[in-house]
Amino acid sequence: MIVDTNFQKWVESLSQNYKKAQIKAAIHVNGELIKFYYELGKEIAKTSFKASYGNQFYKTLSNELIKRNPNVKGLSQINIRYSERFYTLYKKIFPQVVEQLLLVPWGHHRIIIDKCKTIEKCLFYIKTTIENNLSRYDLESRILSNVFERHQNNINNFAKELPSLNDEIVNQIMKDPYEFDFLTIREDCDEKELKDELTKHIESFLLELGNGFAYVGKEVRLFLGYTEMYCDLLFYNIKAHCYVVIEIKTGPFKPEHMGQLIGYTATIDATLKGKEDNKTVGILVCKNKDNTLAKHIINGMGLPVGISEYQLSNLIPEKCKSALPTIDELEKQEKK
Repeated sequence: MIVDTNFQKWVESLSQNYKKAQIKAAIHVNGELIKFYYELGKEIAKTSFKASYGNQFYKTLSNELIKRNPNVKGLSQINIRYSERFYTLYKKIFPQVVEQLLLVPWGHHRIIIDKCKTIEKCLFYIKTTIENNLSRYDLESRILSNVFERHQNNINNFAKELPSLNDEIVNQIMKDPYEFDFLTIREDCDEKELKDELTKHIESFLLELGNGFAYVGKEVRLFLGYTEMYCDLLFYNIKAHCYVVIEIKTGPFKPEHMGQLIGYTATIDATLKGKEDNKTVGILVCKNKDNTLAKHIINGMGLPVGISEYQLSNLIPEKCKSALPTIDELEKQEKK
């Protein structure tokens, strides 16, 4: 195909921009290349050469750029197409989010562009990647496990009861549902068994909870007045500056469960919470729930609480279940 002179000049200007980006890349490689891809996408979006070259446009542009920059990578047809999509996606908000975008590698951006259909979802995973230093594999795994949707579907009263926190931190405190796919456990496990397994795999559990959680303990002993109680699992969220108590129920949600959870949160507020801490958050994690009922119950609570479901995927096969003793059976055997 014969390439006209005007196109050659345009490509040459793009090539010069790329070389400038390479020079600056010695200082901040990724950021400068992301800027280049954005500007490349912007040039492509407004050029008339797309109409002139038709289906051969991206191939021709790639070949011409590579011809002028034979020793560099990143000028393939695929990357050029992604640069246009990148520009189209962020052009309306680029000045506001540019600092975040520059911190994320181009390969991560391509995954986000492919798998996220809304700008809100894209920005969520941009922030998640930065905060957790995610690899491409980890990023894709989080997207496939619907982390964004699970943050959006929360049933809680955090915004009302924790007004001092921004929406981003509030939304990151809990998910719905929690994916306990790192456990190999019976579907009909009891609460003690589930709690034991979660604490055995505490690193995986903390990753599922999200960024900023620190583990305090299991069956933590609490005193208030003459009353002694034990909360299932206690954490501290560094970003929200508050204790987070998690109550585990292996059955469906019942309104009476909230009384127990409120007792724990109020006690922790009275005995453990420091002057600089926010109110203690209580999260009830159950096997399933009636969302309508849960929302009405939450609205009537005067402390920050949330209700979420959990899901298991690595279940012990049915054939093996009958051969395995339950916790109750083991305890009875120990007493004999």
